[in-house]
Amino acid sequence: MRMSERHKMLEGQPYHASDPELVAEQAVTAAWLARYNAALGQPVSVWRTLLAERLAGVGEGSIVRPPFHCDYGWNIRLGNRVFVNFSCVILDVAQVTIGDDTRIGPAVQIYTAEHPLDPAVRRSGLESGRQVRIGSNVWIGGGAIILPGVTIGDDAVVGAGSVVTHDVPAGARVAGNPARLHEG
Repeated sequence: MRMSERHKMLEGQPYHASDPELVAEQAVTAAWLARYNAALGQPVSVWRTLLAERLAGVGEGSIVRPPFHCDYGWNIRLGNRVFVNFSCVILDVAQVTIGDDTRIGPAVQIYTAEHPLDPAVRRSGLESGRQVRIGSNVWIGGGAIILPGVTIGDDAVVGAGSVVTHDVPAGARVAGNPARLHEG
């Protein structure tokens, strides 16, 4: 039996994002995002209700301030008391897990989507994804970019504007482009 493009995507295998099933899912997410982002002036309880409609998990007390953007939503899991500030972008072709008590600054971008480096393969329309895991009690400063496959350990700090290309150990502080370990 032939594996669907969605199944390939979820398995981290190369897949075609132009597949009709995936395009339809993105259209559903776009409609949901329009409703979510229009709720900016509404009470936080409305935001949480809307998040629960689309995200894989929304822990108690978690807040994502609109505007927010993602590919699918159902690949995003928020722990308890997660705070995500304005203008966050999560490209969730693979799972994104954010642990309890994590704080994410404005305009942070979390990418799971990858495109082939080989130009011929890239022209074929294939892409893939690798999951991103963000631990508990992490602080990610505004404008940071988290690349596919990265794991950020518990209690870590990512400086504003950093580009995180490799795993960040628990308790570490990183900053820069690419992000590097900093003492103190």
